[in-house]
Amino acid sequence: MRILVVTNMYPTRAAPATGLVVEQQVRSLRVLGLDVDVLHFDRAAQGPAVYWQLGRSLRQKIAAVQPDVVHVTYGGVMAFLATRAVRDLPVVVYFRGSDLLGSPAESPLRRFVIYLGVLASRRAAARAAAAVVDSENLRAALPIAAGRAAWIVPSGIDLEQFKPLDRERCRAQLGWSTASRQVLFTASPRRPQKRFSPGAAAVARLQEAGHAVELRVLDGVSHRDVPTWMNASDAVLLTSTHEGSPNAVKEALACNVAVVAVDVGDVRERLSAVRGCHVAAPTAEDLASKLEFVLAGPSRVDGRQSLASISLEQTAKQLVRIYESVLVADDARTPEVDDAGARCRS
Repeated sequence: MRILVVTNMYPTRAAPATGLVVEQQVRSLRVLGLDVDVLHFDRAAQGPAVYWQLGRSLRQKIAAVQPDVVHVTYGGVMAFLATRAVRDLPVVVYFRGSDLLGSPAESPLRRFVIYLGVLASRRAAARAAAAVVDSENLRAALPIAAGRAAWIVPSGIDLEQFKPLDRERCRAQLGWSTASRQVLFTASPRRPQKRFSPGAAAVARLQEAGHAVELRVLDGVSHRDVPTWMNASDAVLLTSTHEGSPNAVKEALACNVAVVAVDVGDVRERLSAVRGCHVAAPTAEDLASKLEFVLAGPSRVDGRQSLASISLEQTAKQLVRIYESVLVADDARTPEVDDAGARCRS
């Protein structure tokens, strides 16, 4: 089976950490034996102008590689244009977060631009042969018809990279104090949707109450070093305004590190089966209270065992089943034609 992945987020030499989730997905599909080509529209580097020739570029790529399925990840304007340009092949669109939910923490102008992207996503979902989402809350954000048929496939976790490591050794590598408890905020404070303020205020409350605790921020850290940061931490903190299936939570659980997170995306589902992890209200008071429980509890949680179904291999297998499903449906819609017909399918 040949798949063409169309994406606006993919690692480049200038931005090696961008779109790692997509790159891992592509690599996992190739491991399963699929022939996967990638068409990358570098939105971050080139701006909206990168989409001006999207239809033509996509059709040229299809003519060159002859894919069975076009897989678009993520939604927004790119998905809108791709589903408009490709009408004779099944198109699968993978939605992951703000492309369906918007971003309420942004400035008014930015919120409006993102809202236009949400409208584009909904239109793309209605056209697509299949919509794939990270979590149930994203499926609920789809148009009714598309939502009923949508597949939920959380982004997979590399369980070889994210695994329990010796905490003291990791702290020594990072030069962290062993006399303090360490809380890790896993995103840049400059990203409004990650809502840094209540997390920082929660840790400040614990410090004022006499707890020896430090807040660490995972910003500008190479992805290969993230497992060391997580394993050096006593707790991972997530306070986002919205999420699909946040990788930070799953990566922490893969390392058996406790998580305190607000109720976004599939967080409640992920944490419900792991004793020692907590869902909190997005307030400094409740976050501090839940962190206090974690810091008084065992040094590790048993989170890794809950992730077997979302390893990179397992999520890639789910995608293969989706591709097979849309190909069967596409064949069923394609009329049989004789030698005089204009089109036939092998």
